[in-house]
Amino acid sequence: MKNVTLVFGASLKEDRYSNIAIKRLKNKSLEVVAFGLRDGVVEGVKIDTNLLDYDSIDTVTLYLNPKRQKEYYNYLLSLKPRRVIFNPGTENNEFQQLLVKNGIIAEVACTLVLLATNQY
Repeated sequence: MKNVTLVFGASLKEDRYSNIAIKRLKNKSLEVVAFGLRDGVVEGVKIDTNLLDYDSIDTVTLYLNPKRQKEYYNYLLSLKPRRVIFNPGTENNEFQQLLVKNGIIAEVACTLVLLATNQY
């Protein structure tokens, strides 16, 4: 079960891209977990407000602006994902370099586009 996606910065608001990403990931029958500031459920996925010790994360898809990312660097590195996707507006050169230095792919892309074009 290493093919799990963590939507980091998940929102309950239906017009947010993180919310849409959860729905589209589930629609593609992909395993999804989520972290956000408010707990709730989107498409059957519980949004956790505590940093859980997941041991099966393949991909982290970021929906958190660069200023807010810094406090989560160590946590996200500890998950040892295969890749981290920096969605539009989340690009962060400092974190991208840190990921690469730790053997993690830092991909600047849009999760929604990747899913729509079967490149996810």
